[in-house]
Amino acid sequence: MLPTRRLLAIALAAMLAIPAALPAQESSLVPTFDDMPANAQRMAPVVARFRADLESLQRVHDVTAGVQREAALRRLYLGWQARLAEMDIAGLALEDQVDHALLQRDLAYRLTQLDFERDRYRQAAPLLPGVDGLIALAEARRALSYPDPRASADQLDRSRRALAALQVRLEKDPKALGTSPILAFRSARLLDGVRADLQQWYGFYAGYDPQFSWWAKQPYEALDKQMEAHAKLLRDKLAGADDPETIIGDPIGRDALLADLRHELIAYTPEQLIALAERELAWCQREMEKAAAEMGQSDWRAALETVKSRHPAPGDQPKLVVELADEAIHYLEANALVTVPELAKRDWRMTMLTPEYQLQAPFFLGGQDVWVAYPTDTMPHDKKLMALRGNNRHFSRAVVHHELIPGHHLQYFYNARYQPQRELFDTPFWGEGWALYWEFRLYERGFAQTPEDRIGMLFWRSHRAARILFSLGFHLGKMTPDQAVELLVERVGHERENARAEVRRSFAGDYGPLYQIAYMVGGLQFQALHREMVTNGKMTERQFHDAILKGGPMPVAVVRARLRGDSLANGLPADWKFYD
Repeated sequence: MLPTRRLLAIALAAMLAIPAALPAQESSLVPTFDDMPANAQRMAPVVARFRADLESLQRVHDVTAGVQREAALRRLYLGWQARLAEMDIAGLALEDQVDHALLQRDLAYRLTQLDFERDRYRQAAPLLPGVDGLIALAEARRALSYPDPRASADQLDRSRRALAALQVRLEKDPKALGTSPILAFRSARLLDGVRADLQQWYGFYAGYDPQFSWWAKQPYEALDKQMEAHAKLLRDKLAGADDPETIIGDPIGRDALLADLRHELIAYTPEQLIALAERELAWCQREMEKAAAEMGQSDWRAALETVKSRHPAPGDQPKLVVELADEAIHYLEANALVTVPELAKRDWRMTMLTPEYQLQAPFFLGGQDVWVAYPTDTMPHDKKLMALRGNNRHFSRAVVHHELIPGHHLQYFYNARYQPQRELFDTPFWGEGWALYWEFRLYERGFAQTPEDRIGMLFWRSHRAARILFSLGFHLGKMTPDQAVELLVERVGHERENARAEVRRSFAGDYGPLYQIAYMVGGLQFQALHREMVTNGKMTERQFHDAILKGGPMPVAVVRARLRGDSLANGLPADWKFYD
């Protein structure tokens, strides 16, 4: 038998070879690692290579609903799956097992997502006649295939006539195809994407090729107007989005939710997670009642009203952010909770959110930096007062350490320096879960010393529980966006406009279906892992938190396996019950 290191070298050579399933134009130069120290991680450059290949293909194959895009990505994923299967995961060190198992998981999920996206397009296709031919034109340009001007003009005209005929039919009878508002809205978004791709296609040739312009100019301009009109019909008349107050999303259904939960290694059903959220929300409200009593208030709603009235004076919100950021850092260091590098303390920036952006994001945002919400002098009086109430000093106190340190900014800082290849495996259960876990941890340690500050932290904790309720409820088809708004107003205490902005942002399509549940579910996972590793004396607070940050993003169940030293030779852990 060959020595383990020799077997690994052979496996890596096979892994890093140009995948046979990929055509030559979709391959890239193979890196060499001859000078790598013998004890270095071996899978890290493999993951980095896949990520580079993926980015190359996505850069070229960027056409909305493109058939060639799907085929190229499918070849890439299948080729890499075959190479990974040739490796002996049992012979790898733990960190390499983590990367190998996570890459296998990522490839399998990406393949299922291709199927899911294709099915969603097929459902929308009856509302998009002639669009397949337009997608083919756009993809041909990306393949550097020069178009036949006459044939292109014919395709443009055929697509225009098909869309125009359907528009006439739908204007007479909007229910002619039995289309739901959700499907109409999805179709409009797809058509917008294809229209943008076609604008690039036309702009590439028009004016440079006299024959192309002679043939295609009029058919293209007529088609562009028709696509705009058809998208407006779908969006406004069939989906009802002409009312700016209307919130429309695209629920994925229970089966897709279950598949996504399995991918995230969450061993619970949507219904079990909803029950979990109800328990957490009830706990928050009991805690808020205790804080209200300390404040001399009749109930938690009255206490919340008092808290909302305590906001910084105009111009003082940025000063408060710096004060709160420094307070959190000092507390972490004084209690040896996590290592905060000196550079991390001040390599973040602060930006004020514009009034327009606050229509969708009425509270702080963050990541590498912090984006601060506060009313401006241009806002109507009622909007200004609502923004003041929603960004009071007690709400902001919990938000700042969530967005900066020990939350997202510290994550970004470590991710850039430790296991950077694992950014490919980023998941909101790790990203948002970590930041919310610190809200849990600091609350448990008495960081919020006044009842007002406890109310501020509990407001956000209630909000995260409510996000599970309305997000899963919506995707299960059991809750409408308007009911989600009412939930946030009645059970959390949101201002109505702020609640609408939160729900609109959640369902706009910028976040995945599980993103909103990931805050509390991920936080509860980290909390359970803390009990297992720290409360039971296996690690100190600092060791535990530093090890998580230095491990990089991944499902929290894999964080657990990594900290415990569990072998992943037999697959990823998918049965962890972290909530009693």
